[in-house]
Amino acid sequence: MKYLFIFISFYYTSLYSQTKTDIDSISYYNKAINVSLKNKQYDKAVLFTERSINYCQNHHLTENQANQTFKLGKIHYNQFNYDEALKQLHKSITLFNKLPLSATKALALYYIGIVNTEKKNYETAEAYYKKADAVFNKLNLNDSQNLNLQKAIELKSHKDYILASKILKKIIQLPDNNNFSTLRSDAYYQLGLIAVQQKNDSAIVYFNKALKLYQKNQNLKQKSKIILALSQYHKNKKDFELAFSYLDEYQQIENYIVKLKNAKFVFDEFKKTKKNELLNDEFKRKSEETAQVKTYRYSKLISILAIALISILSLLSLALYKNNIIRTQNNLLLKEKNKELVIAKNKAEEATKARSEFLSTVSHELRTPLNAINGIAHILIEDDPKESQLKYLDSLQFSGNYLTTFINEILEINKIESTKIEIEKITFDLKTLLVNIQNSLKELAAVNNNHFKLEVDDAIPDNLIGDKTKLSQIILNLINNALKFTQNGEVSVIAKLDNLENENATVYFEITDTGIGIPKDKQKKVFESFSQGSVEVNRKYGGTGLGLTIVKKLTELLGGKIKLQSEVGKGSSFSLKLSFGISDKPSTDIPETKIYNDYQLRNKLILLIEDNKINQMITRKMLEKKSMNCEILDTGEEAIELIKTKQFDMILMDVHLPGINGTIATQQIREFDKTTPIIALTAISLDENRDQLLSFGMNDVITKPFVPDEFYSTIAKFFK
Repeated sequence: MKYLFIFISFYYTSLYSQTKTDIDSISYYNKAINVSLKNKQYDKAVLFTERSINYCQNHHLTENQANQTFKLGKIHYNQFNYDEALKQLHKSITLFNKLPLSATKALALYYIGIVNTEKKNYETAEAYYKKADAVFNKLNLNDSQNLNLQKAIELKSHKDYILASKILKKIIQLPDNNNFSTLRSDAYYQLGLIAVQQKNDSAIVYFNKALKLYQKNQNLKQKSKIILALSQYHKNKKDFELAFSYLDEYQQIENYIVKLKNAKFVFDEFKKTKKNELLNDEFKRKSEETAQVKTYRYSKLISILAIALISILSLLSLALYKNNIIRTQNNLLLKEKNKELVIAKNKAEEATKARSEFLSTVSHELRTPLNAINGIAHILIEDDPKESQLKYLDSLQFSGNYLTTFINEILEINKIESTKIEIEKITFDLKTLLVNIQNSLKELAAVNNNHFKLEVDDAIPDNLIGDKTKLSQIILNLINNALKFTQNGEVSVIAKLDNLENENATVYFEITDTGIGIPKDKQKKVFESFSQGSVEVNRKYGGTGLGLTIVKKLTELLGGKIKLQSEVGKGSSFSLKLSFGISDKPSTDIPETKIYNDYQLRNKLILLIEDNKINQMITRKMLEKKSMNCEILDTGEEAIELIKTKQFDMILMDVHLPGINGTIATQQIREFDKTTPIIALTAISLDENRDQLLSFGMNDVITKPFVPDEFYSTIAKFFK
């Protein structure tokens, strides 16, 4: 099987290696497609692939058009869009029929077989598998048997054990030589798994034959899975002693494989060690002790993180409770003391400011433990945890991300209320913006089986001037709400020109749905913080209740006013008008890409100045994950003295440090070191901003909690 993937990788590398990097070329589109797939932006990947196909068609590049159409079919297949995948794959076959035989054509035929297998069209799938085999045979390629093995595995996954067994038995009849030993061993292993599913005692025979063939190919990963299957088989037979023996051998092999990857000298040491020495009593004892220590550490970490989450939720509850008390007291005071209106108003403003500062402080301080929670969860998930632990870690990571979103929304509201938010004036294409938003929410619409349509007035000028980011926040929040509270219905987004004069355009936006609707007595409250109309709605649909608050405040900040019309059981309609400037120049939007490779980061020496021990551990783990070296200091004073005598590739500087803070330390370092990149690590609050931190001599800013991809991308920018 490995030869097939080596061949495919070599084929596509040679196919798309072009020196021309024009913005309208095969090389450009392939690079954009790969970046989109890497970032899991599948809608963008589809868009760039379709553009590449159009480019090939316009320039009569039939071979490239066939390859790009095949790639588009694979993208749809990986997104489980089987009908569209078949459509594109058949188009690619039509194009390949005009060209000489190639391995890519065989792969396209093979993928048609896979898709039909997924759709349970087994007869059609079998016909295309045979066509793929025929092409491979004509090209004298020996990968058809590998395809047969994959076909059998696919049939087994669909519980078609009879046809899968028939194919596997043909494979084990191949010549007994080194070329087919791995393939035959895999076939015996798959037959054993089928026998286990059928509760057939022949499973032990197949597993033993697979293990015997291992002696020829010496594939440790293959032996590992066979040994594990034997352990499971004997466990099911209640032969626990033998099952434990195989399980112990499996753990030894897995540990050995890890050591092989980590260092070559460990590989040499294990290579010299005799097989019987691996199974002695001392090794077993150490293996058991290691497993016990690891289990204990996992349990302890999970307990600590659970306590931390409970503490964070308690703090947030306290903040909300205090906020409600202040609001209630102020309302009573205003009703009872009309004569002291001015004094009461001042007190209310002070209370609001105190609430804002309190929530800002709490949100800011929570980012540091949240960074620990998210970081440790990320590290544990990537550290191959047990299956029984994985669901708890996934739940922990989800809770951490939810709290991060919650805190970000609180900070967003506080920034708006504190007038520390600026209005951008940039040129953008409104229609493109709305289409991109629609594409990004198609999956959410499909979850609740909603029809999602967009209507944009052609009279709206192509190039508007305004705050594109805040407009996106408003529209996204409104559409998200509509899709969440609507099932088996329709959500519509309308944008039409309301007025055009003096180089200004007023645009009317309306978002309507056929969802559950909002009662008359709750319609004013939905724009208040932490409000969702009723407790029942909150329990059923979830959410923070801050989305519409942000929408209202941003709309008012942009000079508009939002209106709501709703009827229970029939749906809701949110409408607003916003004014924009008109530009003669086209939009300069450039797709954002996050490109880095691990080789850029390897062996770089990083100095981390951080006083929080947990954050020290997390940051070190994340750096060492990419083969970087890390030294850690607790204070800015120590960092200044060390940097005078030692050269580092980069400095990661926490802003809040004991003694002199990170900004002052950076200023002093810049007096004698102008070149070493310094990146600020901070949980940005209302009183901090990116430009302010950069003014002290820092090159960039990474916000806590860390998002792994953004963390590595920011660092990699300075290592070209």
